[in-house]
Amino acid sequence: MSASATRASLGPIHAVVCNYNGREHLPPCLKALAAQTRRLASVVVVDNASEDGSRELVARDFPDVRVIALERNDGPCPARNRGLEEVGGEWVLLVDNDAVLEPDVLAKLERAALANPDAALIQPRSVVDSDPATVHYDGGELHFCGLFALRNFFRPLAQAEGTGTLEVGGAIAVALLVRRELLRELGGFDPAYFVLFEDLDLSMRLRMAGHRILSVEDALCRHRGGTAGISFRGAIDYPRRRAYLHSHNRWRYLAKCHSWRSLVLGFPALALYELVWAAFTAKSGSFGAYLAGKREFFRRFGELRRARACVQATRTRRDAELLVGGPLTIAPQIDRGGAVSLALRGLDAVLRGWWALIRPLC
Repeated sequence: MSASATRASLGPIHAVVCNYNGREHLPPCLKALAAQTRRLASVVVVDNASEDGSRELVARDFPDVRVIALERNDGPCPARNRGLEEVGGEWVLLVDNDAVLEPDVLAKLERAALANPDAALIQPRSVVDSDPATVHYDGGELHFCGLFALRNFFRPLAQAEGTGTLEVGGAIAVALLVRRELLRELGGFDPAYFVLFEDLDLSMRLRMAGHRILSVEDALCRHRGGTAGISFRGAIDYPRRRAYLHSHNRWRYLAKCHSWRSLVLGFPALALYELVWAAFTAKSGSFGAYLAGKREFFRRFGELRRARACVQATRTRRDAELLVGGPLTIAPQIDRGGAVSLALRGLDAVLRGWWALIRPLC
């Protein structure tokens, strides 16, 4: 029997909480971490220059929690990377400030890690905090158009597919148990994304380098409000900031992580999706933000070429092994029936068919 199979624990596990103006979210988040049945070695809050009294709240109400105060808000990616640098241990629990873990989550994630010594990243299933009977994020597969094909997205928990510990194509960065040194060796989270697509990017880089990602379906995390000005949950109008980030970040991810063969052969489908997305931003009043995202993509193209070379040098698996053609995940606020839903179903069918055609060559 291998040494890894006989381990009783993963050793000290530190938690890193990424925060920006999360005063209302931090108390339930930190209380949930303190209540874990599998004790944490320490909890560190990396604060992105909050202006709402977050740091003072932690110092007053959670004196055992260390705060690392950053001078400006560059998004969660640098904050997570800084946390990975500051703490020790083989495994680290990365938590967003609006995540509230059930008391047994860390214990279940640890058991999954011990049973799967080749895993690099393990996530719990997240449910909507205001409606815990509804799944929010449950991991997913990596769509060849540069998107997550999400599992059980806004599906009733009682009807959600999957039990136990499952291998998934990618994880959502609400709460993640990660191998600290491995992530650092692969460059951590890419700060060029600010937010959105950074977890898709990390998932693809881990898997193309030959590592596994797991989801523990009975480990539940309640996901609260989302990122102000970016989250689309519960909104009617699509946020312009989100349109900008989607426009820039999706192209960055594709150009950085997908093979040239996938990009060239997939171009007709990628162009079709882009036209549909551009039309949506025009209809929602965010076309200017869409164009600004493209301008930023080209402005940073020199740096992107270097980043692509580094990422592709780690590749051990073909895109055909990593990517899927569907389903196309659509937010409930957009998919409201009628002609729009019919058109989206048609787009999904075309994308699936195109990937089935080109996949053997990718």
